[in-house]
Order: sequence, then C-alpha cells, then structure tokens
Amino acid sequence: MPTELTQARRFGKTRSARSTALFEDYVELIADLLASAGEARPTDIARRLGVSHATAIKTVARLKRAGLATARPYRGIFLTEKGQTLAERVRTRHRLVVDLLRAVGVPAEAAEADAEGIEHYVSETTLQAFSHFLRGQTKE
Repeated sequence: MPTELTQARRFGKTRSARSTALFEDYVELIADLLASAGEARPTDIARRLGVSHATAIKTVARLKRAGLATARPYRGIFLTEKGQTLAERVRTRHRLVVDLLRAVGVPAEAAEADAEGIEHYVSETTLQAFSHFLRGQTKE
C-alpha cells in the first residue's frame, strides 16, 4: 500500500482533474461548434452535452468568469485566446488517447467514448509515453 502522502496526492490529482474536466468538455465543444457551424449557442451546447439549458448557461457564465469565453447578445459564445488554447490542448490529448486505444485494438467508437473520460485524468508523463509508443508503432 502506498504511503499516506502518496495516496493523498493521487486522490487529490483525480479530484482536481474532475473539476477541470467540465470546463475542458465545454471549451472543446464550443470550439467544435464554432468550426463546424460558425456559432456556439447555449441551446446547442446543452443538447450535445445532454444537460439542461440552465446548466449550460450557468457553466458558460463560469467559463466567462475564468476568462475562457465571451458571449455576445444574439451572437452566441466565443472562446477567448485562453479558451482556444485550452480547447486545442484538450483536442490534442483526446486524439492521442484515441490513437493509443486504437493501436492496442479498441474499436473506433469505444476508443472515442473512452477517450472522453481518460483525456481529463491522464498525466503529461503518460501522454508522452503514449506518443513515444505510437511513434515506435509507425516506424515498423
């Protein structure tokens, strides 16, 4: 069994990741909506995340307070530079996790679904190992 400090640090990392996962999902989705539809409306966000319109509005307000998004009346939600940077980082992590899962034989749909959770909890050290492993796979 790990030491108390080690175990507490591990659980703390998980709690921290859980709290940032929500913001990450929202900014990733907003970036995707902006890229594909040219706008990100609270109604679309709520539908795609399976939450109520009120929940989407409250979370967007939190994104705005965190400096990740802005909203214009009748024009939807936009990401700030900070929000766009976060969305790109999350998307990169997501793709890397999906690629690793696919490389070990996970079917595409399951890999996409599983990556939605894994991408928020995996460490940079593990992501680097995934990337290193995948680079080795492509050289063969």
